[in-house]
Amino acid sequence: MLKDILKDGENKMIAVVNSAKKALSGIKTGRANPALLDRITVDYYGTETPLNQVANISVPEARLLVIQPWDKSTIKAIEKAILTSDLDLVPNNDGTVIRIAIPALTEERRKQLVKIVKKEIEEYRVGVRNIRRDLNEQIKKNEKAGEISEDDSRRLQDEVQKLTDKYIAEIDKLGEAKEKEIMEV
Repeated sequence: MLKDILKDGENKMIAVVNSAKKALSGIKTGRANPALLDRITVDYYGTETPLNQVANISVPEARLLVIQPWDKSTIKAIEKAILTSDLDLVPNNDGTVIRIAIPALTEERRKQLVKIVKKEIEEYRVGVRNIRRDLNEQIKKNEKAGEISEDDSRRLQDEVQKLTDKYIAEIDKLGEAKEKEIMEV
């Protein structure tokens, strides 16, 4: 039962790290990356569908994304979805494919993006800490109910802290890598 509590907590922490990876991949760095378009959904015959499910997205050059829709009739809907997104990207449509040139980032914009990354990272760190708090409360509740001894409770809380430290360090590494990627000219 106690190992189940730890395993459940670790799975939740892994989920937070995976969410952090996904969120950070969507932040522009001045380089073309298909993950930039992950949040974009297209009106595909009346259904909001993720862009990567209606088109092939490729990166032929460092600053160019090419979107090739599987159904040519959706090209206008894809273009509209990109224009109305918060990504500030300008698609060029030639009738068969959409090309998106990724503009170089200014120094000021890079600094803004680093602030955004730091804010995102802190939110994910708080998420891991909240999981730690919940696990510790559950352990203390089991101790008060007499299901585990005080020594086992301390040992489990130490293990929970080790898990917390491990996953916060992973999140920090993700943030540092993203900041480095953003500041790279």
